[in-house]
Amino acid sequence: MPGHVVAAHPHDAHIAEASQRFGIPTTWIIAVMRTESAGDVRAISSAGAMGLMQVMPDTWADLRIRHALGRDPFEPRDNILAGTAYLREMWDRYGNVAAMLAAYNAGPGRYDEYRATARPLPAETRAYVAALTPILLGERPSGGSSSVVPPLDWREAAIFVAGEIGATASDPASPDPTPRDAPSFVPAAPETLTALQPEGLFVARSAGEDQP
Repeated sequence: MPGHVVAAHPHDAHIAEASQRFGIPTTWIIAVMRTESAGDVRAISSAGAMGLMQVMPDTWADLRIRHALGRDPFEPRDNILAGTAYLREMWDRYGNVAAMLAAYNAGPGRYDEYRATARPLPAETRAYVAALTPILLGERPSGGSSSVVPPLDWREAAIFVAGEIGATASDPASPDPTPRDAPSFVPAAPETLTALQPEGLFVARSAGEDQP
């Protein structure tokens, strides 16, 4: 409308660069950033994840070399590029939004263990995936071999368990910590990210069921 000014994101230029470089939609980058750090450039989780995209130190050390990034993991541009590069790697590895998010949050090793053994993922990861998946499903990365997002298999569908959106990493069902457990920031509720959860996204929890 005339006279209406839309506030620019403070890191618009870096987000656009990361999107162009790695083929990840800008909406995905912004949603992950908000959920991971609430926009705090200096954010550090209790597990040691750093910056806007909450990149773990070992992951940062690898990504900064491979993508010619600077030395400071908290520098907004480099942190956004690193986090987006990692999102792209998880997308290319799994080809599935829910799986990509679970691996980004808990680590691919922990997610692969979940797929292989059905050992539940942390409550934090389940809440994270449940909050973000409805937002990210509308788009897909560019540069892939398929134009269709693969459907969830039963392992990914099982990540969404009714009644666990507000769960935390201290949930007794997840006694063992993971590299991304107990972050400084609680995953944003879906409504705060202006997304509706589509019908059928969450499966009913069976008796005695644990978390991802």
